[in-house]
Amino acid sequence: MYIIAGLGNPGAKYDKTRHNMGFHVIDILAERYGISVNKSQFKALTGQGIIRGKKVLLVKPQTFMNLSGQSISQVMNFYKADHQDLMVVYDDLDLPLGNIRLRKSGGPGTHNGMRSVVGELGYKDFPRLRLGIGAPEKSSMVNFVIGKVPKEEQIQLNQAASLGADAVEDYIESGIDLAMNRNNTKRDKSE
Repeated sequence: MYIIAGLGNPGAKYDKTRHNMGFHVIDILAERYGISVNKSQFKALTGQGIIRGKKVLLVKPQTFMNLSGQSISQVMNFYKADHQDLMVVYDDLDLPLGNIRLRKSGGPGTHNGMRSVVGELGYKDFPRLRLGIGAPEKSSMVNFVIGKVPKEEQIQLNQAASLGADAVEDYIESGIDLAMNRNNTKRDKSE
């Protein structure tokens, strides 16, 4: 079974913020495949279903971003899932707005949610999907990631989330290598 975990913060207050891009991708996948992500377990909202012919668990940790690893480690321990069957989806300040990037593994970088995930799991060799939100010009980092998003930028974030959902589908159907080839190279700002 594939475990697709989107990082974000629970509650309507954070719903359309940059920091909830992981949740947004989960919501798109849930809608596309008729999966209800409403079962409360593992400090998360989860939903099981079939994507591209394969069994999938969609996960939205409800611990708030900086403790996301508590939830994801509970899921991984319960299902005794292989590292390569987990994909974590999250926002990334280091990628230009609207870009997406799949990776096979790696460190958490500056993302506190990913620091929690890597710290709780005790390993970093699992696929991840980073969604570019750009970096703030003048505002504080906290206000930027959890603050109100201008309408024009929200359109770009929605497009990135849709592309992210496509990339997750490719990963599930064809594996991480093919998914990276299909999705990473096409997402330059110039295109």
